[in-house]
Amino acid sequence: MTPRSMMLFAAGFGTRMGALTADRPKPLIEVAGRPLIDHALAHARDVVPGPVVANLHYRADQLEAHLAGTGVRTLREEPEILETGGGLRNALGLLGAGPVWAMNSDAVWAGPNPLRLLREAWTDEMEALLLCVPPERAIGHAGGGDFVAGPPVRRGPGMIYTGAQIIRTGGLADIRESAFSLNLLWDDMLARGGLHVLSYPGEWCDVGRPEGIALAEEMLRRHV
Repeated sequence: MTPRSMMLFAAGFGTRMGALTADRPKPLIEVAGRPLIDHALAHARDVVPGPVVANLHYRADQLEAHLAGTGVRTLREEPEILETGGGLRNALGLLGAGPVWAMNSDAVWAGPNPLRLLREAWTDEMEALLLCVPPERAIGHAGGGDFVAGPPVRRGPGMIYTGAQIIRTGGLADIRESAFSLNLLWDDMLARGGLHVLSYPGEWCDVGRPEGIALAEEMLRRHV
């Protein structure tokens, strides 16, 4: 089954951005003249046929106002933030059944549409397909990586997870915690051999820290 809806994670506090998020949520920080969340939404146009749902928590009023009229459905997480796994499970009533795209809102891409690449590579036997990038094409990211591509896929230094994926959501019902990371679901999928990775052929920039803004803008200039 091909995914039809998308979850956009936009609830985080953005504490690593320092003073930049003192008065606004991280998805509204601008890169190359437009907010981060608009960079993410641009990939959904002409690819995602169903609803796009954004979870909100920190300074939710600002994001609701920004997204008004875009067709994006918003869902506040109150009183506590639910993390990626809890947030996705909380949004299932709006997302519908079947696999969904899920995407972070704090990265910028230079190259092919990441959501289209995921759709083209997705097959029915997959439980999750994570879009990853080799370290040499990961801009502004520190660390040894997240996954070894395999087969079989396993955790370890190697490919860096970009924050974009297609994932089946049925296993969320078996997790008892209310707030939890999608890593819990991934671990179960890894044990069954159901988690797969796809290498992104372009460049990707992590805009999790203030210095990531200039790095992302430089990356985009290289690809004009």
